[in-house]
Amino acid sequence: MNDKTRAGNFFEDFSLGQSFVHATPRTLGTGEAALYVALTGSRHAIASAGPLAHALGYPARPVDELLAFHIAFGATVADISLNAVANLGYADVRFARPVYLGDTLRAESTVIGLKENRDRAAGVVWVRSTAINQNDQDVMSWIRWVMVSKRDRTRPPPPTRVPKTPKQVGVNDLGIPAFLDCRAFETAFTGGAWLWDDYRPGEIIDHPAGMTLDESDHTFATRLYQNPARLHFDARRMRDTAFGRRLVYGGHVISVCRALAHEGLENALLIAAINAGTHSNPTFAGDTLYCRHEVLEKWPLPGRDDLGALRLRMLGLKDRAPADLGAPKIDGKYSPHVVLDLDYTVLMPRRT
Repeated sequence: MNDKTRAGNFFEDFSLGQSFVHATPRTLGTGEAALYVALTGSRHAIASAGPLAHALGYPARPVDELLAFHIAFGATVADISLNAVANLGYADVRFARPVYLGDTLRAESTVIGLKENRDRAAGVVWVRSTAINQNDQDVMSWIRWVMVSKRDRTRPPPPTRVPKTPKQVGVNDLGIPAFLDCRAFETAFTGGAWLWDDYRPGEIIDHPAGMTLDESDHTFATRLYQNPARLHFDARRMRDTAFGRRLVYGGHVISVCRALAHEGLENALLIAAINAGTHSNPTFAGDTLYCRHEVLEKWPLPGRDDLGALRLRMLGLKDRAPADLGAPKIDGKYSPHVVLDLDYTVLMPRRT
């Protein structure tokens, strides 16, 4: 019999320079936007209200950057991480232009790094991926690395290459919409009075709210993104792993933490870049997430007096409120309560 099903790529199926044109382009509508709010509680203003987006210069209501990212990311999973052990990290994530309701996204990826694990049971695959809209415009790009199982431990490994990733996306490379005009920005629409001028490097913001993750919520979210990775869905398969249960998709953790950070960062209108990110410990249904931010850097933007950039460090915590965390790392290892360490850059209105 001919086997017409796909088992997905295992580590030994990848090679340096290998390219993928991923299946299933996706048109984003109001249903996706509403469900994203239902699953995360996101209150970010531009993606929530069309009139506010128009007042700031947008031609139409945009899609939340993370929703667009997760859907583009999900399109890559069948080829890159269907047999993943864990998604390990991100770098050089650039949001080049807005995604609008009604846009259709597709994704492409290239393998840029490979390294077999010592136990030869799996290896790490680095890819650079790009999301493209219906007008053949790049809307975002990213590097990620993922640990993928081997089909056969006896197979010799491919040549090892660990790519260098940039520490951050520079201020001149940020995707800032040319039409965005915050000179008449009103904080009443976000509920927060603090603007770019009010933050300082080194400042710590412990966000007060927590959110407990349900099995149904994280499963529904991952299905929304059409992410078929087995470690998020197949409880029977995951019982035989070191985790013993299904993992929550790391992108859902990022989105929930960003939603929890609304108090204190209400006017962080846009994510302009993700500089680096690590899923430092696994997250499971039943965990309660909290969030802490540290302001790393504060950048004025060339030629802009209405908008500035903040480089932030987001710590996602499970089952431990920020005030009770202590040190995020102990002897160079993450506390078991730290599930996310994300370095990213946001755009925020200035006092004009």
